[in-house]
Amino acid sequence: MTEILAPDDAGIARAASLLAAGELVAFPTETVYGLGGDARSDLAVARIFEAKGRPSFNPLIVHLPDLAAVERVAEISARARDLARAFWPGPLTLVLPLRHGAVSPLVSAGLPTVAVRVPAHPLAQRLLRAFGGPVAAPSANPSGRVSPTRADHVLDGLSGRIAAVLDGGPCAVGLESTILLPDPDPVLLRPGGLPVEALEAALGVPVAIGGDAGKPMSPGQLASHYAPDAALRLNATEAQPGEVLVGFGPVRGQLTLSETGDLVQAAARLFHALREADRLAGPGGRIAFAPIPETGLGRAINDRLRRAAAPRG
Repeated sequence: MTEILAPDDAGIARAASLLAAGELVAFPTETVYGLGGDARSDLAVARIFEAKGRPSFNPLIVHLPDLAAVERVAEISARARDLARAFWPGPLTLVLPLRHGAVSPLVSAGLPTVAVRVPAHPLAQRLLRAFGGPVAAPSANPSGRVSPTRADHVLDGLSGRIAAVLDGGPCAVGLESTILLPDPDPVLLRPGGLPVEALEAALGVPVAIGGDAGKPMSPGQLASHYAPDAALRLNATEAQPGEVLVGFGPVRGQLTLSETGDLVQAAARLFHALREADRLAGPGGRIAFAPIPETGLGRAINDRLRRAAAPRG
């Protein structure tokens, strides 16, 4: 049975003790809920893959409380350090050279690099400091399905398969972190909660778009991902018969990502709206999404929707 832990000192202590025992604990970050396990333990990391039904070639993100802790896991270049100072703690993941033996090889899927992040959520920070080690934490949902932004979303998919959920309420950002390979030239591996425009402004150079869905260097690069049960149609301005329309701005539907066309609000609502639309659509149902601008956080929202709509199999 999965424990529900309160966001207090006792809940944090219990969550840290479970992690230390090799168990899995879902916890909130500012982006989505992560499914945490001791990144140094082969058994704990294997349990993450098992609980999620996640392909073992798909790497995991390691969560750490600060830059000093990151340096014990990865080698940090001057450019990576500048990005860390600008955007950590926050929704940015950097793919960096892995320090030998710092984490289980299962975390990096055998690659010489590791994806690392310093989350901003206060509960995530408290848990990481109480545990005192690197925590591997992909999104706390069955692999390929809609990411969780609330504790009940975690339980919908993983109840009975993990030890506990630390309940911190809804996630503020609502999209997974942006993933960047900073060197030798910056490459965006996954758009996310930090717009690429902010990265380019900080770096002073363009950021290339890269990544191979067949051989991912980081999480979130598989072609089919974030999928509800219902089929998705994108860039819809009205509902067809039998569809649940999710609106945005002037396009109104049964649900909406943002009545005012606010991309920050849309990002925060996206995964909850996907789940609710899936429930309303029912078995064999269909969902239509209104057009989203391909700028700022809209780029990450569209990325998730395209992957959710991709053929499965």
